This record gives sequence, structure tokens and C-alpha cells, in this order.
Amino acid sequence: MKKMFLLLTICFSVASFAQEADVENTVKTFFDGFHAKDTVKIKSVCHEKMMLQSITEGQKGTRLTDENISEFYKSFSTFPKDMKFEERILGYNIQIDGTMANAWTSYEFYINGKLSHSGVNSFTMIQENGVWKIVHIIDTRRKPKK
Repeated sequence: MKKMFLLLTICFSVASFAQEADVENTVKTFFDGFHAKDTVKIKSVCHEKMMLQSITEGQKGTRLTDENISEFYKSFSTFPKDMKFEERILGYNIQIDGTMANAWTSYEFYINGKLSHSGVNSFTMIQENGVWKIVHIIDTRRKPKK
């Protein structure tokens, strides 16, 4: 009986770890596309009804903004060719319940090697046909203290 319980516990842990890895890989694919300005790659992990929001914290207070997903995709074509941006993910906290997952990722955002802002992303995902798709991204944005 103890061996059966141990075996079930190990199997559950392995399955849970594999699902968390799939969720993390979805976020990594999103940022691989983001850094390469590759909207095809970004769209491959995004749900067609995805929502984007940001919470900006500043001297003038806190502001919630919505971003149109079509405008988000279109914006990559307007960035100057010599502009390099990088969102460095500092860690992952992943929670899964059935076909819904959330990945909470702290980050630092750099433009041409200089820290622009930092905060946290919250990715909400749905699993459809065994594939995780991002349905909502909300992030916080704080400028570095001088």
C-alpha cells in the first residue's frame, strides 16, 4: 500500500511539473517572438481574444490602460531597426487548475541596454486541445528610482 501511494505521488508530481514546464515555455515563446519582433511567433501562443492591460505607477498616481491587440501586433513594424529591447524575466510562479493557468513573472525591461522600467507580468492562459494559449496579460510598470 505504501509503495502504491509513493508511486501515485511521484506520478502526480511528474505530471504537474510537465504542465508547469509547458506554461513556462508558452511565456518563453511569447518573449522569443517579442524580442525578435516576430508577430507570427507571438500569435502562435496567443488566443484570438487575448486582452492586454498595464498598470503604470508613477508620481502622478496609478493608471490602468488597455491596449488593443491589433495595435500591439502592428507596433512591432514601427520600431526603429536599431532599437533593441529586452524584457528579462527574473522568475516564474505558476499555478494551474485544470485548463486554466497563471504565470506570474517579475521582470526588468531594457531599451538599448538601459533599464527603462520593471514590474510583474501576470499571464492568464487556457489549455485548448492540449496547447496553452495566453488569454490575458496584465503588467505593472515602475520607473527605476534615481
